[in-house]
Amino acid sequence: MEMTEGCGEVSICDRLNRGRVAIFIDGANLFYAALQLGIEIDYTKLLVRLTAGSKLLRAFFYTGVDRTNEKQQGFLLWMRRNGYRVVTKELVQLPDGSKKANLDVEIAVDMMTLAGSYDTAVLVSGDGDLAYAVNAVSYKGVRVEVVSLRSMTNDHLINVADCYIDLDSIKESIQKPGTPSYIYRPLSNSPL
Repeated sequence: MEMTEGCGEVSICDRLNRGRVAIFIDGANLFYAALQLGIEIDYTKLLVRLTAGSKLLRAFFYTGVDRTNEKQQGFLLWMRRNGYRVVTKELVQLPDGSKKANLDVEIAVDMMTLAGSYDTAVLVSGDGDLAYAVNAVSYKGVRVEVVSLRSMTNDHLINVADCYIDLDSIKESIQKPGTPSYIYRPLSNSPL
């Protein structure tokens, strides 16, 4: 398995004949990674960077959805019109008041179902629950690249991938231009 580090470096993943590429993006995982990096993702640049000159079969974007959130609905419409196949699931409210939608099954099923149609899978997620699906498609002859923030990535997922790219090493090439960087700091219980 190849790993890439460092800003601006051309990844070994980019230099290989990758054939047809399918991209599977865990939207929530990428959102929280971007918060940690202090950037706003430019999804056009992201698609170009992840495709890296290879032929794109399809780019999937998986996310929980709140149908009453007009801003989110506008974003998802933009994604659909700009090269992404958007897969959504209604958010479920948890007992602690937070909302979540788990799309691991949808990602795994799509990876497996399309495995004969693409040569390289690019999985943008650090979720260790997807390691079994990554391993299964690799047995079908698919090369799997995992792209995620290292601090949010399960070691087993990295170990079963053919190539791992830390989002930190490509953040300059995927962030929106002109947006100031910010640093994500979780709220603390202590007074300011």
